[in-house]
Amino acid sequence: MTPSVRKLGLARAYRWAAAAGQRVRRWERRTRPVDPEFVGALKARWEGLPEPVRTRAQFVGRGITGCEGTHGVFPRCNLRCTPCYHSRDANQVRVDGAHTTAQVTAQMRLLRQRRGPYSHAQLIGGEVSLLPPDAHAEALGIMQAHGREPMSFTHGDFDYDYLRATAVDDQGRRRVRRLSFAVHFDMMMFGRRGIQRPPDERALNPYRARFAEMLRQLRREHGVEFYLAHNMTVTPANLDQIGDVIRDCHAMGYGMFSFQPAAFVGDERRWRESYQKLTGDAVWQRIEAGAGATLDYRVVQNGDPRCNRTAYGFYVGERWHPFLDGSDPRDLAIRDAYFRYLGPMPLGGVPPALLAIRLARRVLRHPQMIGVAAGWLVRAARRVGPAELLRHGMRPVTFVMHQFMDAADVAPAWELMQQGITSDDPCLRETQERLAACHYEMAHPEDGTLVPACVQHSVLDPAENVELRRLLPLTPVDR
Repeated sequence: MTPSVRKLGLARAYRWAAAAGQRVRRWERRTRPVDPEFVGALKARWEGLPEPVRTRAQFVGRGITGCEGTHGVFPRCNLRCTPCYHSRDANQVRVDGAHTTAQVTAQMRLLRQRRGPYSHAQLIGGEVSLLPPDAHAEALGIMQAHGREPMSFTHGDFDYDYLRATAVDDQGRRRVRRLSFAVHFDMMMFGRRGIQRPPDERALNPYRARFAEMLRQLRREHGVEFYLAHNMTVTPANLDQIGDVIRDCHAMGYGMFSFQPAAFVGDERRWRESYQKLTGDAVWQRIEAGAGATLDYRVVQNGDPRCNRTAYGFYVGERWHPFLDGSDPRDLAIRDAYFRYLGPMPLGGVPPALLAIRLARRVLRHPQMIGVAAGWLVRAARRVGPAELLRHGMRPVTFVMHQFMDAADVAPAWELMQQGITSDDPCLRETQERLAACHYEMAHPEDGTLVPACVQHSVLDPAENVELRRLLPLTPVDR
């Protein structure tokens, strides 16, 4: 072998070794359980929370940075709801795919800067299915590119062809590995095809079942996984029907049932009832009745409990069981261990194989996790009954209540907060406390701020939609 040939072989070997080293380093970074940047974002979020909500049960700042939503990207909707949280100009704004993707890009960029590399974010505005499928898919891709796990907000009144066109391109290739939808169904939504004015909640059950079946069909035909959350606005008219909705629909395929007591927000022309009669306790009691169990929302807290109540658990057959029993100190120790070992490790939206590797690496570093998890599994199996668990399996289902605030309280409270003033009025002071602990925020790239959703809907939406109406009129005007 000549020297030149030998040198060529050594150079190739060196390049191969260098490339292999780069692949190993990329693999190591990708499978790293804890991202230092995410840890920093959690720390900053925790330090920004008001002192009263920094409890051992608090999830925000210890496992998540909160939830996020878009605004001003497609405010128009083609149903009529009472109440409607959009301002009166929202339905005069044209849905424009280019505007949507540009705004989503700008908002996600700011959220990535302010809230770190991982979070859950809703593609929300008016009705998402009014977007062309290509624009819908592009918006989801933009959110994922910025480290967001996207969830599209919809009334669900569209056909399978639209769903498939969003998830699959013209060549039959998947655009997304997984779709998440928050689907809103309640009897105060008018104009749904086939049931223009629902007489009660039970009349909507076939439509709830149909939407879940569309996602199952998409999974069968194209391998697209899904997650479904069921949303429902609660008014005095349907308060006592909450239990029926849960009992009738818990096995349809929804992983979450979320209830929002109505508030005086948005278009005042759509206010029909005395929403002040609704209390968080009254709504939560109906949710517990539907679940057939006590739902302890104090075990894990998301922001301020006056705004958010959450109960994590699972069904085995027709019975719902909590993941953690708040009356058992051993389960509370499990919660604390979760925050300690897995809190800084993002779990949502991660491919199963990658998640398994990250978990394995975390366990190797903290082997005590095995004993902690094994103890919980034994206790959970005893509570449920091993025979029942083997017979039925388990279906995770989370119950949530989000309580928005009236615009008449939010507007003055926010104005004082912008001036650095704490109100002496008890109602306004409570509103300020809840806004300061908000779990759900929206980004304003024009000034670099993040605002609570209640502020967005109560204070900012009206002016924003007036401007959008000029920018995107329903009928284009030659200037």
